[in-house]
Amino acid sequence: MTTYYSGTPKAYVAVDCIIFGFDNNKLKLMLGKRQMDPGRGEWSLYGGFVGMHESVDEAAHRVLYELTGLKNLYMRQVGAFGAVDRDPGERVVSIAYCALIKISDYDHQLYEEHAAEWVDLDHLPPLYSDHQQMVLKAISLLRKSIKTEPITNSLLPDYFTLTQLQHVYEAILGESIDKRNFRKRIMSIDLVEKTEMIDKITSKRGAALYRFNNNRYEGVRL
Repeated sequence: MTTYYSGTPKAYVAVDCIIFGFDNNKLKLMLGKRQMDPGRGEWSLYGGFVGMHESVDEAAHRVLYELTGLKNLYMRQVGAFGAVDRDPGERVVSIAYCALIKISDYDHQLYEEHAAEWVDLDHLPPLYSDHQQMVLKAISLLRKSIKTEPITNSLLPDYFTLTQLQHVYEAILGESIDKRNFRKRIMSIDLVEKTEMIDKITSKRGAALYRFNNNRYEGVRL
């Protein structure tokens, strides 16, 4: 290791993962209580420090895998957070990442080991440091991405009803959508394909099940 920068101040680089899931027609955020000082016991996103021999992307994927046991998930960088006083312990710059997972795929044992909790976005508790700002920026990013990227298939099962799909859009956008217009728009641009299967669990009358036509997302705007 060289000593080129031995005379300059040092700062820590961390990653924080903003992990969203979808359940009971609500967008959920994975939170836990900090197990270390500063901020011990406060609600927090999950994260970690970047290792000397890994990129920030690699560190984010590592943290996400250690937490969920899942790979190849939707993940996007949200931005850098580096206010001088953001961490009372040391000078820490954090790179925030947004990830989407299917709650049903989550390893329940890891969920318990990390004492994680899925919290409704409408009922978020006060969060450690600037984590609230990270979450708000991540939601803003999702609201832009949902118009051009197949992000909803990271939250829904492989087969779903159009009602379930609409609920995901409403949860992310934070607003109600007209049912008739939504279905007309979705079907007109072939974002989903109808299957022969029928949902008899969430629909008493039995609703048709659909699957994503991911190839149609490129260049499509809702």
